[in-house]
Amino acid sequence: MRLGDKLRTLRELEGRCRGLSRALSKAEVAKLIREESEERISLPYLSQLERGARGHMTNKTRLLLARFFRVHPGYLVDDPDEFHETLGTPIGGRAQTLSSWLRVGASLFRHDPLVSEALSRLASHPERRKALRLLHAMLSMPVLMDRLLQTLEVKRR
Repeated sequence: MRLGDKLRTLRELEGRCRGLSRALSKAEVAKLIREESEERISLPYLSQLERGARGHMTNKTRLLLARFFRVHPGYLVDDPDEFHETLGTPIGGRAQTLSSWLRVGASLFRHDPLVSEALSRLASHPERRKALRLLHAMLSMPVLMDRLLQTLEVKRR
């Protein structure tokens, strides 16, 4: 994520935290910083940072914005192009098994009980590859999938 995107997101969050149903404008941010910290950031400078016209900011500005938005100063930089929020390779250098990969997926989707439980069940199923072959076949035949779901719903009643 680029610094400008982060600043826009922080303005949005700060506006909502202050009870507004919108983002703070850049002018409001500059005004509030002046009122709350008695320090200044110019509106053109803030605008240049958000547009990406300025690649770097001074340490003083970074600390001022970090204090205002209540974030770590290190957050206020562009993320590297190759940056990912999750690990892309297994830790420990050994090949990850399908079941461990599915368990990791279940924990990543714990906010979605259906997906999390399905991945957990598949991870612990003794014939998980067979179950995946069945899922693969059903996905290629949507009519079959609909019929099976209807049958299962009737049996639940």
